[in-house]
Amino acid sequence: MAILMYLLTLGACFCFVGLITKIYVRQKRKMSFRKVNIIILVLAVALFLLVLHHNFLGLSSLLKNEVSDSGIVGLQPIDFVPNIPRHVVDGRQEEIPVVIAASEDRLGGAIAAINSIQHNTRSSVIFYIVTLNGTADHLRSWLSSSTLKSIRYKIVNFDTKLLEGKVKEDPDQGESIKPLTFARFYLPILVPSAKKAIYMDDDVIVQGDILALYNTPLKPGHAAAFSEDCDSTSTKVVIRGAGNQYNYIGYLDYKKERIRKLSMKASTCSFNPGVFVANLTEWKRQNITNQLEKWMKLNVEEGLYSRTLAGSITTPPLLIVFYQQHSTIDPMWNVRHLGSSAGKRYSPQFVKAAKLLHWNGHFKPWGRTASYTDVWEKWYIPDPTGKFSLIRRHTEISNIK
Repeated sequence: MAILMYLLTLGACFCFVGLITKIYVRQKRKMSFRKVNIIILVLAVALFLLVLHHNFLGLSSLLKNEVSDSGIVGLQPIDFVPNIPRHVVDGRQEEIPVVIAASEDRLGGAIAAINSIQHNTRSSVIFYIVTLNGTADHLRSWLSSSTLKSIRYKIVNFDTKLLEGKVKEDPDQGESIKPLTFARFYLPILVPSAKKAIYMDDDVIVQGDILALYNTPLKPGHAAAFSEDCDSTSTKVVIRGAGNQYNYIGYLDYKKERIRKLSMKASTCSFNPGVFVANLTEWKRQNITNQLEKWMKLNVEEGLYSRTLAGSITTPPLLIVFYQQHSTIDPMWNVRHLGSSAGKRYSPQFVKAAKLLHWNGHFKPWGRTASYTDVWEKWYIPDPTGKFSLIRRHTEISNIK
């Protein structure tokens, strides 16, 4: 269509210039016919180039607007926070996608995590908050009525049908019936247009600039970077004689033939999947999501996970798929065990120096017995609807007053 328009423009140019030249020639009979044709050609080309330049500028402007207005599609329709202008992004700076799962009973954790990230960086961050349909309205009202109303975010409704046939409900493993636990397996679907993204659990507080974590170098061929359990700073400070809970044998049943055939050393150090950086281009190339789903299905059929699972139910398939094929993040970007009694052994100086604090374990910072709840509560924003409230001991409430 555009070519046809330009041809018509060229023809019109020739006709117009020819008419003008003929009028001029009538007045100047002495000019040769050949010179007249040359003049017509030169004038027509010049006029055509001017028109072409004008049309090209208009086309470029149109294309630019189409790119800037393009939307992103997730598992289910996603919404931007309305009427919030986009931050001006430095041409040298990438937009940082941060994915956080937010269930109804832990929504305050996600709010505190987002608040801590937003206030400790000058980078352009967009939060992909993964939740279920019943929580979206509650989350939206919380964000819009707080100091977080200026953040850029998208709410993604997680489709639980993705997990059909892949998760076996086990009363002894509460996470098995919490679908959002598995959202991290579907990052390319949650953030389809990004080349790189950060995933983190909702029981964290970020004290450093998230840009530093985002810039974690990943080795060629590696789709993700995790914090290893054996070598983590927090493990060295806190844990001694932890047995198998930080090795592969603490997560996988090595009595199963299928596990033994993988030739993975049982003593291999495990890693924590609660905070990681993902190269989504490599993730897609290697079909990581399909590989994870494969091992989820096999576990349902054959029971491949350890019966005394040392941590999250999401860890075993990740350990298999990323065996000796992952990079590492700075240990200070996942200082964990604050959700267990071991967290009480940290010094205040160490906690202050940490870039990211992680309350993994049974005790959460919005509950009664977690360590350093005062540090977490600094970033917590009260729920305007009153549905979510902190659980505190009477002595703690008295001290706060």
